Amino acid sequence: MNYVAPAWLPGGNLQTIWPALYSRRVFGPRPHYTRERWATPDADFVDLDWLERTLETPQDTLLVLFHGLEGSSRSHYAEAFADYAQSHGMAFAVPHFRGCSGEINLAPRAYHSGDFEEIDWVLQRMRQRHAGPIIAVGISLGGNALLRWAQENGNAATRVVSAVAAVCSPIDLAAGGWAIGRGFNRLVYTRMFLNTMKPKALQKLAQHPGLFKRETLLAARDLYDFDNVFTAPLHGFKSTEDYWARASAKPHLHAIRIPALVVNARNDPFVPGWCLPSQGDVGSCVTLWQPAHGGHVGFPQGGVPGHVRTMPDVVGGWLARQTKQ
Repeated sequence: MNYVAPAWLPGGNLQTIWPALYSRRVFGPRPHYTRERWATPDADFVDLDWLERTLETPQDTLLVLFHGLEGSSRSHYAEAFADYAQSHGMAFAVPHFRGCSGEINLAPRAYHSGDFEEIDWVLQRMRQRHAGPIIAVGISLGGNALLRWAQENGNAATRVVSAVAAVCSPIDLAAGGWAIGRGFNRLVYTRMFLNTMKPKALQKLAQHPGLFKRETLLAARDLYDFDNVFTAPLHGFKSTEDYWARASAKPHLHAIRIPALVVNARNDPFVPGWCLPSQGDVGSCVTLWQPAHGGHVGFPQGGVPGHVRTMPDVVGGWLARQTKQ
């Protein structure tokens, strides 16, 4: 699994920003989705977008994608994976984390990097309705949460999915929080995330008055502050430090008992290369792919403007091979 970035797009930041904005996502028609809403046990809802390829049949391989922070089925990587699934005859679904489908959710909660309970509920329901193989990929935040699901379920995970993959995931949340909270990252990426996360949090406060202090949230200038006032307390954590420590997948990679691919570019501006595990740090079921380049969920390929199908081809191909073993 070798990857070489194009010479015209050097550096982790360019390999992150350009692919998300300008690179080609699909080789066929842009994916069309059918939306399905599932009612959750806590009187809330989760919206899923299903690829309108053909009607799902029991023998199909189903590829499930869990998106990243503030992502959706229209994120560049989601459309690229949908294109991969369509070209390989797979069913494809994107379950949206709560509040990310375009409509604010109802319960006094949102989503977080260790949200393996939500992933378990989604995957278990998919297993009940789908007879064919299921493979799952998580991007960034979604990948860390997917790995935490695999870790928590151990051998039982094999009864639900054939394999999982995590792409550019902040498996060491403290290291990732440090990286995104300084310098250029703070000015660009942190501001971008807070510009959508703060309004959603205020909508949540309007639904549930007293949930947190409005002034403290408005004063948050980085993800550490935001997590301290919103993400951590709403999801049962004592503080940002407690949340980042308990939700990080890196300390538990040895507990995974299903085939798992963990992909991290070493020049990812969100995930420092020095925090990544070596093969000796993980269990025998885990495969690490750590190319020198790629940025954060970028991996562009080809001449200007480039395309982003290389990573879905490699990751999707690896997942598909696990269904045949």
